[in-house]
Amino acid sequence: MSDKQDARIQEADRVTAQRQTEIEVVHGTGLHARPSVIFTRLAKSFPCTIEIEVNGNSIWLNGKSIVKVMGAKIRKGSVLKIRADGIGAAEAIAALKELVEHNFDEGKIDGRNV
Repeated sequence: MSDKQDARIQEADRVTAQRQTEIEVVHGTGLHARPSVIFTRLAKSFPCTIEIEVNGNSIWLNGKSIVKVMGAKIRKGSVLKIRADGIGAAEAIAALKELVEHNFDEGKIDGRNV
């Protein structure tokens, strides 16, 4: 196998590998309607599958489904596991983690501070 072929295989593994992260929800009201919409909209922008688990309950929910995310009743202090599988998984995990860490950009309108 040539170095070029090996590099392509490694790149494909990086792009399509499964990724997972864990983060505590610090938003004052958790994932109520607006943060849930923002989360699922961002999740849908990635071609990979995205699932969430809340507080280690071993039930993985579709992270692209507003009904599933809102139905999970994710409150402040909940531990959210996010996993993605497929093309763009690493990028999806990084973007969703950043969104949660930054309180779903609650202090911004159209990307601007209010």
